[in-house]
Amino acid sequence: MTLARYLCLLIPLVALLAAARANPRRAGAALAFTAAATGIAALHEVSSWYTFAAVDGSYRGMPVDLWLGWAVLWGPIPVLLRRHLPLPVALGLLLWIDAIAMPALEPLVVLGPHWLTGDILGLLLIALPAQLLGRWTDDRRHLILRVLLQMAVFTALVMWLAPSVAYTFGDGGWQHLRGLPAEVRFLLAQAGLVVALPALAAVREFAIRGDGTPFPWDPPQKIITTGPYAYLANPMQLSAVLLLLLLAAVTHSTVLAAAAVTAVAFSAAVAGPHEEHDMARRYGEQWRAYRRHVRDWWPSPVPYRASTPATVWLDDDCGPCRAFRDALNRRNPVNLTIRPAADHERTLWRARYEAADGYTVDGVGAVARALEHTSLLPAYASWLLLLPVFKHLAQLVTDALIAPPHPALRQNERQ
Repeated sequence: MTLARYLCLLIPLVALLAAARANPRRAGAALAFTAAATGIAALHEVSSWYTFAAVDGSYRGMPVDLWLGWAVLWGPIPVLLRRHLPLPVALGLLLWIDAIAMPALEPLVVLGPHWLTGDILGLLLIALPAQLLGRWTDDRRHLILRVLLQMAVFTALVMWLAPSVAYTFGDGGWQHLRGLPAEVRFLLAQAGLVVALPALAAVREFAIRGDGTPFPWDPPQKIITTGPYAYLANPMQLSAVLLLLLLAAVTHSTVLAAAAVTAVAFSAAVAGPHEEHDMARRYGEQWRAYRRHVRDWWPSPVPYRASTPATVWLDDDCGPCRAFRDALNRRNPVNLTIRPAADHERTLWRARYEAADGYTVDGVGAVARALEHTSLLPAYASWLLLLPVFKHLAQLVTDALIAPPHPALRQNERQ
C-alpha cells in the first residue's frame, strides 16, 4: 500500500480545518472527525465483532476508504447538522444506517454473530464522545469537559495512532516496549510524565486562565503568559516532540524520530509564522513584547517579567508559612507580592494566591503558584503539585503533618 492512500485520510481533515478557519464556529466538525477516526482505529485493534476482507489499500487490515467514510459519518456530519439532529436522534440514525449498511457491505465486511452489539458499543464509546466534543466546541459549552475530551483524543492520536502508522511504514514497533521489564516500563512512564508536565500545565492555563482550549480554532480569549508560558512559548509542542523522541528511542523507530523532527521544522517554518502574524494582529505590542523575551523551544531560567502580577497571603504565625515566605524572598520572585494573611479582608484558613486577572487558589495550590514566580526548576515542581491528584494528596499531607488549617488572626484578635 502506498503512502498516498494513507494520506487520503487527511483530505477530509484538511477540508474541515479550512472550513474551521473560515468559520471558527464549525471547528467542532474537525475535532469530531479526529476523535472518530482515532476511535475507530482503536476499535478495529481490539474488536472481533467484524473483520474485513484482504484488499489493496488497507491499514492493518481495515480498508482506508471505509475507515474514512465511517469517521466522517460518526464525526462531522451529525455535528454540522446538530441544529436539525438532536444527539439522541443522531445516534439512533447512525445505528439505523449501520444496521442497513454493514450487512450490505459483505463480503468486504465479514460480520460476527454479535456485530450489532459491538456497533452499539462503538457508538457509545466513540461516536458519542466525538459528537459531544464537536457540539460543545461549536456551541462553546462545558469548557472543562471539552478540554478533557480534547486531551484524550490528541493523546491517543500523538502517542498511539501516529506511532502505529510510523511502525507500519517503517521500522520499530510496540513489541520493543512490551518486551522491557516491568520496572523499566515504570521508570519510562515516570520520565514520560516529567516530559509531559509542561503540556499538561499549559492546557490547564488555557482553560482556567484563558477560557479556551489547545485547539487553534477554540483558543483562549486572551494572551496567556502564566504557568509554563512565562518560561516558554511552545510548551505543548515541546512536550509532544520530546515524548515522540522518547518513544522512538524505546521502540527503535527512526521513522518516528524523523516524524518528530519534521514536526519541529513544520512548526518553525509554517505554523509558527502563521501564529506570529495572527497573534500580532490580535494583540499588537503586548504580543510582540512577550515574544521578544520568551523563546519557542528553549525555556528561560526566570519567568517573563511582564506576566500577570499576583499576591500570596501567608500566615506569619505559622512556622512552615514563615519559612516558605523567607525562602520566596531569597529567590526574588517576579511580579509577586508577599503579604501577611492576617491583613486580608477575609479570615483566611490556608495560604492564598490572588492574581490580577481574578484567578485565586488556596493551600498547596497557592504555594505552588508562588513558586512559578521564582525560577524554572521550582516552577517545574509547581506544575506537578498543581495536577489534580497530586494537589489533593499534597494538601492532605500538609493538613495532617505540616500546617493544619487555622484562621490567620489579626493583632487585636490574638489577645
